Order: sequence, then structure tokens, then C-alpha cells
Amino acid sequence: MRTIIELASHEREELLDITDRVRRFVEESGVRDGICCVYAHGATAAIMIQENWDASVPTDVVNFLRKLVPPGVWLHDHQDGNGDAHLKAGLVGPSETIPVIDGILGLSRWQGVFFCEFDGPRGDRRVSVTVLADR
Repeated sequence: MRTIIELASHEREELLDITDRVRRFVEESGVRDGICCVYAHGATAAIMIQENWDASVPTDVVNFLRKLVPPGVWLHDHQDGNGDAHLKAGLVGPSETIPVIDGILGLSRWQGVFFCEFDGPRGDRRVSVTVLADR
């Protein structure tokens, strides 16, 4: 089973918590045991599993990546000014795979699924969520 989550970002760089939407789809799928793949469409976006209890963690992630990969110094910046966004998306990666255990998304208590925006704001971001049963 597959669904598309449509969302909008409001900052150039931000992590958007999509855990509840992914969890709800897994529960509605009826799959008891299997895997859930969450995939960000776009070359300047990514998916990350990270702590979602303390709002400072996503902020720290964004701040760390800004320091690690600063804007304005990459060859691709001559094209459209977002060379850093492509590199950040590549470092984090476009997808995460999460187990489905007894019909529930297999995250630990403090984990959440985040859409990572590195070239926003955008009103047309998409995430594919695919759930596969083990049989």
C-alpha cells in the first residue's frame, strides 16, 4: 500500500515532523508485520529519524548542517544558488525504512519521522509512504 503526504515548508531549512501522518497510514493499512518506507521527492529534501520530544533537536540538526555545509561556496550555486541544499539532502538521504510490528510503526518512544527541507519555503513538497507486509 502507498500514499502520498503533501506538505508545505515555511523556512529555507527546517525539519517537519510527519510522524503522526506516517503512523496513521501504517495503522490504516492493516499490515501487522512488515516494513514502512518513507521517501522524500526532490533533490533538495530528505527524510530523517530523530528525536521529536524536544524541539531543540531538529533546530540543532539544522544548525549543525548549516555549519557543516555553508551556502554560497559550491559550483552549483552558479546555477540556482542551492548547492548546499543538494549536499545536505545527499548527506541525510531521501528515505528511511521502519519496521511495522504488530500493526504499529516500530519507532522507539523518542523517535519521530521528519521531512527535511533544505531549499524552502516550498508549497508543493511530497513524501511517499509505502507499507509492505511480510507475506
